[in-house]
Amino acid sequence: MPRVGGLIKVFHYLKIMQNPKNIFLIGPMGVGKSTIGRQLASLLRMEFEDTDHEIQRRTGVDIPTVFDFEGEEGFRRRERAVVEDLTQGSGTVLATGGGVVLDQDNRRCLSGRGVVVYLSCSPEQQYRRTKQDRNRPLLQTDDPMSRLKDLMQEREPLYREMADLVVSTENRNAAVVAREIVKRLKELD
Repeated sequence: MPRVGGLIKVFHYLKIMQNPKNIFLIGPMGVGKSTIGRQLASLLRMEFEDTDHEIQRRTGVDIPTVFDFEGEEGFRRRERAVVEDLTQGSGTVLATGGGVVLDQDNRRCLSGRGVVVYLSCSPEQQYRRTKQDRNRPLLQTDDPMSRLKDLMQEREPLYREMADLVVSTENRNAAVVAREIVKRLKELD
């Protein structure tokens, strides 16, 4: 077993050395990817990008409007194009949408072009953070807590499969989490 762990550590090291200047944040909605991403980018003196904000910039409308007119499938097409574009360069901390991992092309771009950090938290914390947010189309349901649990069950295996690092945000301040990510990235070097 230690041998496998050693190989995984070597893989992570090689990956970081190939693309040392991109950090991609994945995880469920409400985990803090955008807030933590801004802090992390500031600490590392990198550019910050957010896939949802870029989709809004390109379309000129908010995410719920994209969902209203194009459905989730249309949104995912737009998200795929944005991920393809924003992962091409270097020096970027990218906050992604919670469902970005559902698309195989997105997983390939993120895993192949930078270090992937899975920010995790419980569905209960997600609910506390998102219950007043009307810009979450997937939560516009009679039972948002049940929806969050279903989404986590579907997506968490993909988050974990892609992750170079897993960092909990459960009841933690964004600045503390950002500093932990920096420390753990240095440990991988």
